Amino acid sequence: MSADQTRTTGRTVGSVRIAPSILSADFARLADEIAMCEAGGADWIHVDVMDGVFVPNLTFGTKVIETVRRLTTLPLDVHLMVVEPEKYFDSFAAAGANVLTIHTETAPHLHRQLSRIRELGCQAGVTINPATPLSALREVVPIIDVLLLMTVNPGFSGQAFIPGSVDKIRRARRLLDESGSAAVLEVDGGMTRSTIGACFGAGADTFVAGNAIFSAADPRAEIGALRDRCVASASRATASEAALDERVDAHAGGGRS
Repeated sequence: MSADQTRTTGRTVGSVRIAPSILSADFARLADEIAMCEAGGADWIHVDVMDGVFVPNLTFGTKVIETVRRLTTLPLDVHLMVVEPEKYFDSFAAAGANVLTIHTETAPHLHRQLSRIRELGCQAGVTINPATPLSALREVVPIIDVLLLMTVNPGFSGQAFIPGSVDKIRRARRLLDESGSAAVLEVDGGMTRSTIGACFGAGADTFVAGNAIFSAADPRAEIGALRDRCVASASRATASEAALDERVDAHAGGGRS
């Protein structure tokens, strides 16, 4: 049995989290959109905060987080794509964020910043862009609650998944496992029915999806469809494991005198 198969079958599909990103929601109907996500079985609500400096887009701030907090009891997964993220920790935590995730690329004092997030009672997340190596966060693995891998270059919704990200997810899972970390392994970017299964199989357990959900003909059903792809991935891994065990047993039996 391969290590990858062990990781896939060792995690239950019940541990899969789907986090719709409201970056793709219709803000004229935000309450309805969030209610739809809840009805569809969403686990977290993902809030992308962009400053127009670190990434080429400008999005939400404290008031939006406060509004979303009033609309749902689901955990708010706030992703800070901003320079000097520490300026926002206190106000975002007070507004109702449950997870605050910051980029290694904008956090030169990463250990101190993650520690501060935890002091505020939030889960501390760290994220890296596609071109940033995992070594950039290795030293803080013991104090993180969430490891978020960007599988597109951040800044815009609806981008295509970068295929080489699957191997990076696999290496990130190995890093967490070898460190004894219980951190969530989240992926963000290009999550669709055709990409989520491979990411789950590689070791991810939490999936941000914006365009795939909110542009679907039936957004509520799409949340379940994405989760089903993880179920299918786990089933294939189990079948592969069983076939491998049968071959091993057959080989061992054939070698007996």
